[in-house]
Amino acid sequence: MFVDKAKIYVKAGDGGDGIVSFRREKYVPEGGPAGGDGGRGADIIFRVDEGLRTLMDFRYQRHFKAPRGEKGRNKGRHGANAENMVVRIPPGTVIVDEDSGEILADLTRHGQQVVVAKGGRGGRGNIRFATPKNPAPELAENGEEGEERYIVLELKVMADVGLVGFPSVGKSTLLSVVSGAKPKIGAYHFTTITPNLGVVDVGEGRSFVMADLPGLIEGAHEGVGLGHEFLRHVERTRVIIHVVDMSGSEGRDPFEDWQKINDELRLYNPVLAERPQVVAANKMDMPESEANLEQFLQRVREVKPDIEVMPISSLTRHGIQELLFRAADLLDQIPDEPVVEEVTELSERKVYSLEKKEDEGFRIVRENDTFIVQSAKIDRMMKRMQLNSHEAILKLARTLRYMGVDDELRKRGAVEGTIVRIGDFEFEFVESSSYY
Repeated sequence: MFVDKAKIYVKAGDGGDGIVSFRREKYVPEGGPAGGDGGRGADIIFRVDEGLRTLMDFRYQRHFKAPRGEKGRNKGRHGANAENMVVRIPPGTVIVDEDSGEILADLTRHGQQVVVAKGGRGGRGNIRFATPKNPAPELAENGEEGEERYIVLELKVMADVGLVGFPSVGKSTLLSVVSGAKPKIGAYHFTTITPNLGVVDVGEGRSFVMADLPGLIEGAHEGVGLGHEFLRHVERTRVIIHVVDMSGSEGRDPFEDWQKINDELRLYNPVLAERPQVVAANKMDMPESEANLEQFLQRVREVKPDIEVMPISSLTRHGIQELLFRAADLLDQIPDEPVVEEVTELSERKVYSLEKKEDEGFRIVRENDTFIVQSAKIDRMMKRMQLNSHEAILKLARTLRYMGVDDELRKRGAVEGTIVRIGDFEFEFVESSSYY
């Protein structure tokens, strides 16, 4: 089964907690602080593996949670950093942040990688808080939380040559004839509902990858039918072979079919209109095909004089080898680079952190007799503080005073004993300056 889109959840590792510890050694009666820092949490890295061709693995595993860093140790030793989690993805994968819709990366080459969720920093141990005024602090930090987000992966098939055309024009039959691929073939529309890939050996040491892409219909650029599920794959191809049923079966007009498909490609992405294209006039073994081809050539030349039209028959294999040689010649003229339409120029900060700047201010709201302080900065600080010691409480109080929270509470009417809530933590407002 071919899977070309997946939604997953990623959670980087939290940092390890710092610890409170003191030297307790013989002949050292007043040992100083010795609590080490916690280790860094693991990043989640997406890395391209050319051995993969689908997003099938993400159908069975949709949650990725990286390990956290180890806690700090005594004697000032750091906890170990967690080993990064590497997730393998196929080439041609676009990584999109679901909440913002931002393209985080567009990875096309083997070994390319991007950090999609940054691990949290380790918390500081009490050895880091020692000062001349407080040489033995009982204060340490919790590890920082790792980043988490929902991500949408979209795979755009990486093929040199793409077969496009209306349903049932013979694309799958052509691929089966020129390669070892065995696509499903049937006498009904939309037999092919997912892309099929095949390696074509042209001879003379030349080969390329060909993709049989699902049939297009009118309105595909707006998502009608298979719509965008098909068109995203055309963007990756370097050469387009436009297969046209020259027999005019089902009362269709070959020229109108060719024109409508090109219109859909252009409306979806104007760049596709400039992509090298060869028209494969298929089913030339049918009685009506020769007359239809003459009319087709006459009308096509009026619209696009330089278009190449090559008559073929997948059934009798007439003209097949000439078509393959022409496709190979066109590929030789094009730089051997993946065609990427949505490359995101990732800055170093974006690749290695993807962090979002948070608001440094605060606001105070009142619920009955309780004042609630809302601040991303304070919430972040409280998550890291180990509020199980008197020193930690004093540090929080000083921070609130320096930020102006105390003054704002007084303006709002807070007095001695008023209940103040920050997150899940509640305390009484105290006026005494000795508390700081």
